[in-house]
Amino acid sequence: MFVKLARTGILIAALGVAGCNNSSMKDFAPEANKPLPDKILADMKAKGMVRTSSVMARIFKEEGKLEIWKAKTNGRYDMVASYDICKWSGKLGPKYTEGDRQAPEGFYTVRPAQMNPRSNYHLSFNIGYPNAYDRANGRTGSNLMVHGACSSSGCYSMTDAQIEQIYAFGRDAFQGGQTEFQIQAFPFRMTAANMARYRNDPNYDFWKMLKVGYDNFEITKVPPKVDVCEKRYVFNQVAADGQTFDPAGACPATTQPDSLKSAYNSYMSTYDAAFSGAVKASVPAPKPTIAGIKEASIVSDWSKRRARGERVPIDPPSLNNDGSVTETARMGRIDSPAGRKMAALDAEKAAKQKAEEQRLAAIEAAKQAKEAAKAQALA
Repeated sequence: MFVKLARTGILIAALGVAGCNNSSMKDFAPEANKPLPDKILADMKAKGMVRTSSVMARIFKEEGKLEIWKAKTNGRYDMVASYDICKWSGKLGPKYTEGDRQAPEGFYTVRPAQMNPRSNYHLSFNIGYPNAYDRANGRTGSNLMVHGACSSSGCYSMTDAQIEQIYAFGRDAFQGGQTEFQIQAFPFRMTAANMARYRNDPNYDFWKMLKVGYDNFEITKVPPKVDVCEKRYVFNQVAADGQTFDPAGACPATTQPDSLKSAYNSYMSTYDAAFSGAVKASVPAPKPTIAGIKEASIVSDWSKRRARGERVPIDPPSLNNDGSVTETARMGRIDSPAGRKMAALDAEKAAKQKAEEQRLAAIEAAKQAKEAAKAQALA
């Protein structure tokens, strides 16, 4: 989250309700054409990759990592770079609604038109939220990016130096003929230990669904084929002849290669044993997670009031397990035309209220003085 205090901390600079506003007036963007460093190119060559081979990205919120994977000459992918995410906003868990300040989780697609060399945040690309799964489940939001400038309001923010490299990976892959690349955004590395930590979380079923795609990539080292039906993700499934995947409709009859089924079953056998052990073991406490659409709606309302220029708690509210809401005591308003207009209106209202209080106080004082004078005259 990007928060800048101004004028002794009373005014807050805002990014707005709808994710990361990404427009810019830059006409020339040399940073978008910077080549990858020689060391990365040498590492790619050593791993059997070419500069323009296909690319994909993986994001892990809790670990704060963004990984870049590229295809080798054998078609399998290998990690070629890992970056510390500078900032991401919200909590662990998916994005639900416009203004909830959640960074999305799921499987997203980036095409050339989503790359922005003229971003207000140095360089950026739109991750493609909402996707078919999000739309089928009624989730809303826009302008969700991976960008530079190390500031976030629902996005994944990197340093300028990092985004130059990440952008270059995508740019080079598109130049090599890749038409789109996949972004896999996870709450954490979906190991048995981590899944055991979060097994009682309200987001657990959603994360178990994502884990199927995670596991498919771990097994094959190839980005999984992603479809949506019955409002859920399905991975590496081939629809029967003449049938299609309807995000909100029933899933069609599907098939899957026997070799993948066998590998997946073997993988899950090992995982299940590790999960059982992790449940009994001492593990670190879970990190804060979003409490579904209820908390998302509370934060969204805060964002809307903030965007209108109202005085609100400086940090977004948080929904507690007992249903109560925690808000920071410190208040402020955005430093924007809306915020300044609202501040002026509030100041005018306060001035009128003060003047009225002074008028009434003067009337009361005059009344008391008159009564005192009358009492003295009778004494």
